[in-house]
Amino acid sequence: MYCLEGVKYRDILAIDSLCFPTNKITSVVGESGSGKTTLLRLLNKLISNDEGTILFNGTSLRDIDSILLRRKVVMLSQLPAIFPGSVKDNLLLGFTFADKPPVDDEKLYEALKMVHLSKELSGNAETLSGGEKQRLALARVILMEPDVFLLDEPSSALDDETEQLIIEKLVRHTRETGKTLIMVTHSKKVAREFSDVIIELKNGRVVGKEGV
Repeated sequence: MYCLEGVKYRDILAIDSLCFPTNKITSVVGESGSGKTTLLRLLNKLISNDEGTILFNGTSLRDIDSILLRRKVVMLSQLPAIFPGSVKDNLLLGFTFADKPPVDDEKLYEALKMVHLSKELSGNAETLSGGEKQRLALARVILMEPDVFLLDEPSSALDDETEQLIIEKLVRHTRETGKTLIMVTHSKKVAREFSDVIIELKNGRVVGKEGV
């Protein structure tokens, strides 16, 4: 799926060689400031590496249109954007960006159920709590049906029980639909329980890789 060779970004990342497998769950772990979020941003072309090569399905990211890439590879940041309007408005925004026709309300409610968000589609999205906003943004990403999910601490605002339920459903969805999930997580417990591959970063370098 992704392969990095000799990749450097400022004084934050220096990765000699690293590949992410297709149709697998990969967790990226490490201390705060180890470069985890920077790595995800590089994979989504939100920033560009200073040196080296990043390949996506064998093609250099530099040769792939950013918008087309982000329709296939959707990133959810730790503080996701919630826009003025209703819950439904926020869910449908993903379809506009992905240039896909919207789905019916039943599908929208199914996505909300997957992330354990019991809200009416007509509800005001801006009045949701931090954890509810995070779940709404995750539902929006799921509905876009990208080839790759890039998730930066997708459960950071959730309690342990809700985190377990949502990650479990997200991983099951990823496997059932043949997608690829690359997830930054603070929880080594989550990484160990749900991942096919675990990559550990320290001071911007890969210091460990377990799994496939």
